[in-house]
Amino acid sequence: MAKKLSHFNFDLPVELLAEYPSEHRDEARLMVLNREKQTIEHKQFKDLVDYFDEGDVMVLNNTKVFPARLFGNKEKTGARIEVFLLRELNEEQRLWDVLVDPARKIRIGNKLYFGDDESLVAEVIDNTTSRGRTLRFLYDGSYDEFRAKLSELGQTPLPKYIKRDVEPEDEERYQTIYAKEEGAVAAPTAGLHFSKHLLKRLEIKGIDFSEITLHVGLGTFNPVEVEDLSKHKMDSEELKIGPKAVETVNSAKKNKRKVCAVGTTVMRALESSVSSERTLNEYEGWTNKFIFPPYDFSIANCMITNFHTPKSTLLMMVSAFAGHDFILKAYDEAIKEGYQFYSYGDAMLIL
Repeated sequence: MAKKLSHFNFDLPVELLAEYPSEHRDEARLMVLNREKQTIEHKQFKDLVDYFDEGDVMVLNNTKVFPARLFGNKEKTGARIEVFLLRELNEEQRLWDVLVDPARKIRIGNKLYFGDDESLVAEVIDNTTSRGRTLRFLYDGSYDEFRAKLSELGQTPLPKYIKRDVEPEDEERYQTIYAKEEGAVAAPTAGLHFSKHLLKRLEIKGIDFSEITLHVGLGTFNPVEVEDLSKHKMDSEELKIGPKAVETVNSAKKNKRKVCAVGTTVMRALESSVSSERTLNEYEGWTNKFIFPPYDFSIANCMITNFHTPKSTLLMMVSAFAGHDFILKAYDEAIKEGYQFYSYGDAMLIL
């Protein structure tokens, strides 16, 4: 079985990396893989309705992306510095874990000024990694006003592979329509294809929806730098699975219905809280679960996902679910057919 990094490499033409989403959410392309029959079909995302029946469950990640990318100026030199907010460490002290770029210029004690009026200031109080820093934000105002200021100054954190500037439509399109719980710095991208109309059609057909919250961190995009996958460590991400989701999912499992994980984030979440009877448990905490082949999945029996980049942890997970050779064959076909890859790309349904 594929356990080595080199087993997940393939040639991806750069023009297949999606710079923009499809014009309409549910009109992205959809490749349908049937694991039992080993068949591949080419559809549109809205055709999803045809593959589900009454009583089936789709599990959605309702995390909401916050505008995590800020641009500030360094005191004295005025150098433009990008600050990427990763996570809040202390609400009272307004301490944040961030990445800075260019990092070599940013040392402990430096101050950064944000906004035309420079009303928001941050002081560097620690170095965490080569690009990581801890910042203390200084702002005259309540906590709610401070968070509003961050949102006003921040930009939609499109992934780095998208070379263009952020455009107004990104604010809406780099967010699922069911996003509620703010805390992610990257979108759970499989969910970006659902439109209100499609959700309604699924609902009318009797499909149940269940929501969990996994706040996607940048660790999702961290490159794997070890050939032996068992030595790779995932960053932790905050996860919450409530009683309602547990009840819906376990009841569907008991009734032998489809339980569909919408996205790799949902799959990680579900597999992070499994009971000894292989049912879903409630959970509130953090997960650093890394799924790669061979892996025995306990909860979901189908999944929706985008097309992932070579050597990524996401490709490893879908290979564990669909089978390594079958996924590489499907990816080969996707490249021949011009499917769009990555965050704004097309989708795959694995049955």
